[in-house]
Amino acid sequence: MKRRVLGALGERLAASHLRRRGYRILDRNWRSPAGEVDIVAQHDGDYVFVEVKTRRGRAFGSPEEAVTSRKVERLCAVAEAWLADHVGDAAVNWRIEVVAVELDHDGHVVRVDVVPFV
Repeated sequence: MKRRVLGALGERLAASHLRRRGYRILDRNWRSPAGEVDIVAQHDGDYVFVEVKTRRGRAFGSPEEAVTSRKVERLCAVAEAWLADHVGDAAVNWRIEVVAVELDHDGHVVRVDVVPFV
């Protein structure tokens, strides 16, 4: 499975998983000069900025291990840009989460977990 196809599959699985857990998806693959966020959602009154990491197997570590502190900083900048564009100066609660998607080598889902970061 090609990397782009794997990523798109992971994002679809993540969005479905989040919806089942009560998240309302507001945006997908939103871009700004600061970068891109895979999913923007609302959950429990917070805006949630979601990075989706998909892996087949653990040869390169778990999906959530691929999210570096630099990536989290970039996600924070993107979140602030999204909020400025969509809610303006209103004070809102927001957080960063990672959805870790693991597939086996045949492409079957092993796990989909939500991991809070900030």
